[in-house]
Amino acid sequence: MIEWVYIYPWVKTLHVVAVISWMAGMLYMPRLFVYHCTAEVGSKQSETFKIMERRLYRAIMNPAMLVAWVAGLAIAWEQDYFASGWFHGKLAAVVLMTIIHLMLGRYVRDFAADRNTRSHKFYRVINEIPTVLMVAAVIFVIVKPF
Repeated sequence: MIEWVYIYPWVKTLHVVAVISWMAGMLYMPRLFVYHCTAEVGSKQSETFKIMERRLYRAIMNPAMLVAWVAGLAIAWEQDYFASGWFHGKLAAVVLMTIIHLMLGRYVRDFAADRNTRSHKFYRVINEIPTVLMVAAVIFVIVKPF
């Protein structure tokens, strides 16, 4: 069996790449919603946004989130981070990020069914939440404030 010391750099690399991919989607999806709000229901532009949103969510964001969680939990387990205060902060930020991810999935379904009732201003605000959570997670991991 391969020892953890040899696979750790690969698991960590996988985790970082997955987080970058997930965050790219988390930051881009609300921007798509901002523009989708201005498209007339049933228009070619609206239908194009539906395809873009569905593909981004299913093909990039969902797999990236899953890999980030699995690799991150493997690292936390193997490095015994569950006893560290900074890890609890990071975990809280990631749980909140996951909740936002699931909310974005609901909005994708709403747009797909032409049921969006929210304004572009709402999505502009939603667009800021992943950024704040990402900054918090990075501070917890790098600075380890507690």
